[in-house]
Amino acid sequence: MGERAASLAPDGHDDGMRSLVRSLFDAHDGELPYLTHRQETLTRAESRDRVAKQAAVFAGYGIGAGSTVGLRTPPSFTQVEVLLALWGLGAQVLLFDFRLKPAEVSALCASCRPQFMVSAGTNARATFGFRSEYEVVTERVGGGRPAGTGHRLVQFSSGSTGRPKVIGRTARSLAAEVDRFTRIPGMPGAGDRLLLLSSTAHSFGLIAGLLHSLAAGVCVVFAPRISARDILRTAVEHRVTTLFGVPMHYELLATAGDPPALPELRVAVSGGELMPPQVAARFAERYGLAVGESYGTTETGVVAMDAHGTLRPAVGRAAPGVVVREHRGELDVALDESPYLFDSGGTQYTGGWLHTRDRATVDASGTVLVHGRADSLVVIGGLKVDLLEVENVLREHPAVQQAVLVHEGVTEAYVAPAAGAERPSAEELLRWCRERLADYKLPRVIRVLESLPRTSNGKLLRQAAVLQAAAPGGGS
Repeated sequence: MGERAASLAPDGHDDGMRSLVRSLFDAHDGELPYLTHRQETLTRAESRDRVAKQAAVFAGYGIGAGSTVGLRTPPSFTQVEVLLALWGLGAQVLLFDFRLKPAEVSALCASCRPQFMVSAGTNARATFGFRSEYEVVTERVGGGRPAGTGHRLVQFSSGSTGRPKVIGRTARSLAAEVDRFTRIPGMPGAGDRLLLLSSTAHSFGLIAGLLHSLAAGVCVVFAPRISARDILRTAVEHRVTTLFGVPMHYELLATAGDPPALPELRVAVSGGELMPPQVAARFAERYGLAVGESYGTTETGVVAMDAHGTLRPAVGRAAPGVVVREHRGELDVALDESPYLFDSGGTQYTGGWLHTRDRATVDASGTVLVHGRADSLVVIGGLKVDLLEVENVLREHPAVQQAVLVHEGVTEAYVAPAAGAERPSAEELLRWCRERLADYKLPRVIRVLESLPRTSNGKLLRQAAVLQAAAPGGGS
């Protein structure tokens, strides 16, 4: 797979994306299973045939090389087939998370202006849980523009701290990342069964989950619903060897009552956002398996990974082919060109470096330790306070599952109670913090909510206005 990836046309030219799709399918025997849900399994050969049929339909609409297409379908076999079909035609795909509201999609389309929108039919709205197939509706959009660059995947940053950025990936960039994953120790290989909980509309689920699995001969398994019961039942039924998710999924599993043994589960990796140490410890205690970490960004793909969780609290060593540096206390990643479209990146890419704006240290072996977002360090009364330190103290309270701090003039803490625990009061949580933190680090306001708002891919939102709106009345 690495040799095929390296031979792709530079800068993601039209035939580069077609070559990548072909190489993914050619990498292994067509009879190997690729996608599984409940008792339904598609082999690579069956998936390839279905991709070809979808491509013929899209070609009939006039979709071809350089066409711009917005794709908004739920995670499903259909989503995979449509995405690969559009890429096989040389289209530029704007990948939207299905959970975004129409107004959010419209706002993102205002600058990108796709020529076509491909979405699930009306039956998708009544669906609860995973379904393998959906009706597909293709619409031509007035005023759409063809691709002005060689980027063939367009994604959007999570927006957990502000307005999303528009990010483009070329065929060469995607091929290099798939190859990178094949060379990271602990990644699943031919014959493995990966239970994929991460969103397939976002980088880790899409590239580490779907594309790498196709290249590596891995069977991707989907759970019917995102609940501890359904995840565990699926893991047992399909003898899952690998688990990919975000911290929220591991929180669910760590609190499951009387979980079954998972003797074939060898690797469990968290991606998307940093794993709180308390969640990793609870999962390891419950299942006897350390949670690995995959650290990356939408702009760069994977940056560092430790699949077996042996380097925690570090996120792992820099992935093969990735060049990083510690610059002014923050982590930079080398990129040949800016990944940002429509001038949406501001100053985050300069001089060949993508500034992650994560505080980090890098040792001589290339091991990366991420300390948190640069914007989590605030100054209060002339003294520096790391909001993540306060969050971790709150999470240590036995009745707290999750905590988020924001600072706009004053420091506010938003807390979600642990499942089955008695709801803690703000006064109790303040006493807890006062016993463990200097007075200048204490939050001025603590609000206890039933749950904390998250982005569409499961990241905790850190926007003060959104958190305040989730707590009407401003009290606990």
